[in-house]
Amino acid sequence: MIELTVDATGLARSRFAVSPLHEVAATLLPSGLSPGPDADPWIARARSVLRRARLPLLSELALDDGGYVPDFLSPHPCGPSPTVEEELERVRSTPPERVLGELRALRDGRPCNGLAGSELPPEVRRAMARGGGYVARQAAQELRRYWDLAFARHWEAAKAVLETEVDRCAGVLARRGAAGLFNSLHPGIRWADGTLRVDSRFTVELAVPLLVVVPSLVAVRPGVAVDPVRGGRRPPMVAYPVRDRATAPTPRTAELARLLGPTRAGLLTALAKPASTAQLAARHFLSPATVSYHLGVLHQAGLVTRARSGRMVLYRRTPEGSRLTGGR
Repeated sequence: MIELTVDATGLARSRFAVSPLHEVAATLLPSGLSPGPDADPWIARARSVLRRARLPLLSELALDDGGYVPDFLSPHPCGPSPTVEEELERVRSTPPERVLGELRALRDGRPCNGLAGSELPPEVRRAMARGGGYVARQAAQELRRYWDLAFARHWEAAKAVLETEVDRCAGVLARRGAAGLFNSLHPGIRWADGTLRVDSRFTVELAVPLLVVVPSLVAVRPGVAVDPVRGGRRPPMVAYPVRDRATAPTPRTAELARLLGPTRAGLLTALAKPASTAQLAARHFLSPATVSYHLGVLHQAGLVTRARSGRMVLYRRTPEGSRLTGGR
C-alpha cells in the first residue's frame, strides 16, 4: 500500500495531465506483455515492436516481472498536455546524476519499500560507463524511434480519450470536491482524511507537496512513481487506467479503423507520400505478403493507385482515399 498525505496547499497545487511518454513507458512494465482485454490493438503490439526494432537500452529496461522502470524515461508532464517533442527534450536533458541515481536504485532496490534490487543488464552497464548524459541521449533517441513505430499514428485517438477523461474529472471535482474526485478514479485508489491510498505491492508512506495525476490507456492498474533517488524531492505521479472510454469523441483515425480495419486504416494513413510494399512492411512490422494483400483490397475499393517507378511499384492515395483520412 502506498499512502500519500497532502495538505490543503498541496491539494490546491495538484493537477491532472496527459503525457505521451508516460504511455510509452507504461508498455515497458510487465502489463505491457499482457494488456487488459479491452486494450486497443496497438497497445498489445507495442512490445513486439520494441523487441523487433533493435532498441537495446529500452529492451533491457523493459520488465517481464516485478521491478522498476527508471522514471527519467517518462518525465513529469510540464503542462496539462505536453507534446512528445517537449517530453523527449526533457528526457534528453535529464541531469546526468539523476539518470545514474535512478539506475542505481534499479540495481540496489529499496528493500524497505518492497523493491528488490536486480543486476543491471549488459547494455545498461555499458551505457552507464559512458555517463548519465550519454544514457539520457541514447534513451531519448530510442524513445523517439519507438514512438514513431508504435505510437505516433495512434496518438490522436488516444489523446482524445485521455483528454475526455480529464474533462470528466474536472466535472466531478466541481460537483463532488477533491475527495469525490479521487474516489471516482479507480477502486484501487481511495482518499480519506487528507491521505491518498493506492493499492500496491510496494510500501511507501510520504507527506508530499502535491500530486500529478495521469490517466492512462496502457495501464491495467493504478501505479505511483515515487522518487527513488535518496534525498530526491520530486513529487509523486499517480497513474490510473481509464475505465470508461465510451464518452470520448471519435477522431477520424478511429472512425477509419472501424470502417476499414486497423491494418488497412494504418496503411492508408501512411500513404500521405507514395511508398512501396517493402517500405510499408518495414514501417508497420508486417510481412510484405500481408501488406500486398491489404493494398490490393484498398486498390479494388478505389482508395489507392499504383504505378511503377524504376524497379519499384509505388502506391499512393486517390482523392477518395485522402478524403477518408482527412488529408493526413
